[in-house]
Amino acid sequence: MDESAQPFDLITMGRIGVDLYPLQSGVPLAQVETFGKFLGGSAANVAVAAARLGRSSAVITRTGDDPFGVYLHEALKEFGVDDRWVAPVAQYPTPVTFCEIFPPDDFPLYFYRRPKAPDLEIRTDELDLSAIRAARIFWITGTGLSEEPSRSATLAALMARDKAGITVFDLDWRPMFWRDPDHARPYYAEALRHVTVAVGNVDECEIATGVREPEACAEALLEAGVELAVVKQGPKGVLAVHRDGTRAEVPPVPVEVVNGLGAGDAFGGSLCHGLLAGWDLTRTMRYANAAGALVASRLACSSAMPTEAEIDDLLARATP
Repeated sequence: MDESAQPFDLITMGRIGVDLYPLQSGVPLAQVETFGKFLGGSAANVAVAAARLGRSSAVITRTGDDPFGVYLHEALKEFGVDDRWVAPVAQYPTPVTFCEIFPPDDFPLYFYRRPKAPDLEIRTDELDLSAIRAARIFWITGTGLSEEPSRSATLAALMARDKAGITVFDLDWRPMFWRDPDHARPYYAEALRHVTVAVGNVDECEIATGVREPEACAEALLEAGVELAVVKQGPKGVLAVHRDGTRAEVPPVPVEVVNGLGAGDAFGGSLCHGLLAGWDLTRTMRYANAAGALVASRLACSSAMPTEAEIDDLLARATP
């Protein structure tokens, strides 16, 4: 990294791909006739969500050396996300993900990431460790731990950062990317030793901690080494507990759900925004919840990420 360059507010590392979403709701995938094409992948979406809120963001990932890879570069730039650490991998195609849309709570995903996803080909010797150390927030995902060389690169980045600033572990449990939960747990435990914030739903927290009751999840994550545990509880809202004893339990913001996919990434980008702004825990969680709700009320993920004005408006309307 150029020593004179301003550090990024947020650098994410992990999954990217092309999302192909049905333009018909409530229709089985076998019968869908038309699709919309969008940038996708949790690491990319979180970077987009933060950029929409005025934060400087970049993503470390890999695409295929193909037209879909070109599209992802163009989409990142259009969303204001720096793509300097997004490189092509010639031997693997850019991943494509399909979903089915059955509101309010059934959105099956179909990942096409074989024989291997390029974003799992990130290598340690390719990392700009000085930029990773300098970023105000560094964000990694559980998927990045699922295969080599991405696993070693992710852990090397965490060790090089050494808890500088805010380091977030998006637990991001995708069972189809792992042999079984027992294979994942040691790598999750190792990552937790090097981060300051852990974020996940109860299923993801169970993989990381072995427990799934929200309070127990938060306590176990704190015991694993993090400073802030954020446990998403679906219709029950979100629980956040800080090592200093501060806590917040915030209900969801009611909306008419169109597509729940991407809501967690909007939550993540807004969580980063609140942490960077130095907001108190309750305000940060309310804001992140509202961002997630807005994306759930829209079809897409990346292009649906809300602006500050949209989040503020929803919160104003939702507050009695």
